[in-house]
Amino acid sequence: MSSAGINSVGTFTESLTELLERARTIKPNGAIEPALISATFGGDMENISKRAELGRTVNTQDHYAALETACRNIFYNLLASTSIEDDSFGQIWSLLDIITILSDIPLCEPGLVFWLVEELLDSQTIDGCRIVFDYLDSRREQLIAKHFKQKQLIILRACNELLRRLSRAEDTVFCGRVFIFMFQSFPLGDRSSVNLRGEYHVENVTVYEKPPAKQTEGSEGAMEVDVEPSTAEKEKTPKTDSQPAAKTEGNTTTPQPPDTTVGSVKTDTEQSKPQEAEPEPEPDTETLYPIFWSLQDTFSQPTRLFDIETFTSFKSGLDLTLRKFKAVQQQQQSRPSTTNPSTSPSNTLKRKRSNLETDQQQPKRPKSEQDDSQQTKLASTSFNPRYLTSRDLFSLELSDPTFRRHILVQSLILVDFLLSLTPKSKRKLEDKKASNKSVLYYYTLSEPDTAWAIATRAEIATYLQAGAEGKFYYRMVDTVLSRDKNWVHWKADSCPLISQPPIPAPSVQESQKGATKAYVPRRIRPTPMGSLDLSFLLNTGDEGQAQGLEALKRPERYTLPKVEDYKAAIMEDEFDIAMARTEEEKEEAATRKASKMWRALRLASKNRLNLFDKIEDGKDLGALFDPPPEPTAEKLRGEGLDEVRREEEKENENDAEVNEGEEEAGEDREEVKEGKGEAENNAQEVKKAEIHAIPFMEEAKESVEAMKVEVNGVDEGSRTETVPLAAVERT
Repeated sequence: MSSAGINSVGTFTESLTELLERARTIKPNGAIEPALISATFGGDMENISKRAELGRTVNTQDHYAALETACRNIFYNLLASTSIEDDSFGQIWSLLDIITILSDIPLCEPGLVFWLVEELLDSQTIDGCRIVFDYLDSRREQLIAKHFKQKQLIILRACNELLRRLSRAEDTVFCGRVFIFMFQSFPLGDRSSVNLRGEYHVENVTVYEKPPAKQTEGSEGAMEVDVEPSTAEKEKTPKTDSQPAAKTEGNTTTPQPPDTTVGSVKTDTEQSKPQEAEPEPEPDTETLYPIFWSLQDTFSQPTRLFDIETFTSFKSGLDLTLRKFKAVQQQQQSRPSTTNPSTSPSNTLKRKRSNLETDQQQPKRPKSEQDDSQQTKLASTSFNPRYLTSRDLFSLELSDPTFRRHILVQSLILVDFLLSLTPKSKRKLEDKKASNKSVLYYYTLSEPDTAWAIATRAEIATYLQAGAEGKFYYRMVDTVLSRDKNWVHWKADSCPLISQPPIPAPSVQESQKGATKAYVPRRIRPTPMGSLDLSFLLNTGDEGQAQGLEALKRPERYTLPKVEDYKAAIMEDEFDIAMARTEEEKEEAATRKASKMWRALRLASKNRLNLFDKIEDGKDLGALFDPPPEPTAEKLRGEGLDEVRREEEKENENDAEVNEGEEEAGEDREEVKEGKGEAENNAQEVKKAEIHAIPFMEEAKESVEAMKVEVNGVDEGSRTETVPLAAVERT
């Protein structure tokens, strides 16, 4: 570095020290928030900018090196003299904010701030790195806003180094924070974490116990372990009424009825029964243990399935595992009450005591670290970065539904990988002309293996959907796997760019103007487009002629025309046909003539149907338009005689009817005369009867008077009943 560069180091150091003093007055407590910006320093930032411009006239690289040296000197002095838990450590946060502002101008290297952050992470413990990440999370958008290409490799290197230091089991939440920071910083289509070659994590080897060697009866030194008896051993153990039901740790078994068979001898009834297809027995826990954990080797390296023997053993192992999971699930559902050994009171009390002892031994952590530790404890209850492969814990792990779900999700991922090797799936990639051959495999899945993979996937899906939240859990897993298929296709296409270039400002302004014009209210036109002009309805015509609505009431608009009205129009069309110069004019005139002839024939069919025989194929309609011929004298004479004859016949018929009426009237007169004679005879007989009745009437009157005299002479005191006068008169 030249002498001018050495002099500028001191100048930049003085300027940075002044800025730090100004920042101390703004944030005296040394907190991470709020972030410092260029407007916070005002004129002080302008002074350092002017000095930087003077230094650039010498050499840009010397200027960058001088400012970097000044920043590093101040950074190392603060880092060596203060602890990250002290309030004075806030000067480092302020220094990093100042360097970020200078790199955005730019007055220094864009990656300088992350170089210092990388060294800061290397110098701190895991607890201190949590505090550093609090700063990074709060400044993420500001740090990656500009010059990200010069910063991305430094971010990636610093985060990967930190992840190597962290424990996936104890610092699970902190690892997640680091990954989230990387995911939010890098664009979605970045190739830094794509794994274009499709390499597998072969170093992740699952170590489990090998089958123990058979011990003789006299062998000593073997440690006794309480192991849950397998299903086969339970069936072999005889049970009597005096024997209590066997109990396992945290589980109770229902006593079975005593077995009536002795050895392999069967009764006659059993021998006579037809042999039914027995269900496949539940796999033994001891037998399943090595088969189950051997599946992890295939999960970590799926290309091993391209070997036929390995594929066959994998299918049998996965089928046994599914059968065992179903059996365990049925046992748990059939029990009236289950007790999880991991949550038993004794185990919980031991865990609490151990946690208290551990917390007392460790020093007090800051608040952010305590929150992370609490989240880690909560997450560790349902997540473990590595499986516990102890043989003694295998039965307990099988009874854990979360453990079974993890294994089945692994199986789903592998089955989807196998289904991507079917001829149909490979044909889709060939149609897309995928260029990344490293993720395209030569192996093609056969039809029987494809059928097995589809059936196994459906069986796993049915198992995962069982339970209270099973459908939600499976939908989440299925969504992730379906998106992973799109990710695989994107990798097969050599990861084309996902992000699109930003739209230029003029295009945005033009689109805004167009949208504004489209929504501006417009004045309604007097005659909208596509509508009918109704101005003819206005009564604004010449006097003496009907206009507007009155014109619509004219008779010719609603009355049928006469046949003779079409005669002149048809003759004009015939004249146009004869005088046509082109074929088009001739066709138009012929079309008009045909239309008018059809209308004339339709009108003539009502009252001139007898004239249709005189028309030859519609060529000449003169017969329709000609007036009817006048009648001749002979025709008139013949028609007159016929009429006279018809009148005479009508008169004769009328005379006959009159004669018949007179005859009927004479008969009626005779009947009336006879009736009158009978009535006179009856009157004479009545008179004779009255004459004969006169003497009898006189005698009756005399007798009545005599009886009245007798009645009057009777004594009033006598109780004889008197005869009423009316009765006497009646007699």
